[in-house]
Amino acid sequence: MASNRHLGRIIALQTLYEEEFRREANDIDFDIDAVLTRNIRRYETLVDDVDFIKKLVAGVLERRDELDKTLQPIAPEWPIDQIARMDRMVLRIGLYELESTTDVPPKVVINEAIELAKAFGSENSSKFINGVLGTALRNITGETSETTAKPAAKKKPAAKKATAKDSETTTNSTTNSSKADKK
Repeated sequence: MASNRHLGRIIALQTLYEEEFRREANDIDFDIDAVLTRNIRRYETLVDDVDFIKKLVAGVLERRDELDKTLQPIAPEWPIDQIARMDRMVLRIGLYELESTTDVPPKVVINEAIELAKAFGSENSSKFINGVLGTALRNITGETSETTAKPAAKKKPAAKKATAKDSETTTNSTTNSSKADKK
């Protein structure tokens, strides 16, 4: 089911990308349902969760403006219309899933978005997507960066460090003494 949903997200991404591109090109003959049906039909032997794809596309389209308003303050250096189209689609899908689905864990949603960005975005897209959706998740859950930060690695006891340094010092001293004895 997981890989099926991954493919479903790819189909949704392709559909949403085409929708925005053709809408911005003022394509009056564009029919989202026909495009979605065509894209699903391409993979019909591999996809059995068609409802997931349809809900994802419909939900993102229905909430596009709301999603963009949520995303804009998270990436203030990038006006939403200046973010690469592919990255914008991945962000919308990811944010929609974070806000609207309960059957997929948030970390899975973000990981899926990162994988889409790696496959279809630019070299730095995955890092950008990870940062923006990570912040969105913290905003949704009300967590601060301190509560989501990984615990610091445990330090080795000072005695072990000193022992290792002492060992190096002893070896160096012995080597230096041997050199001095030879002279």
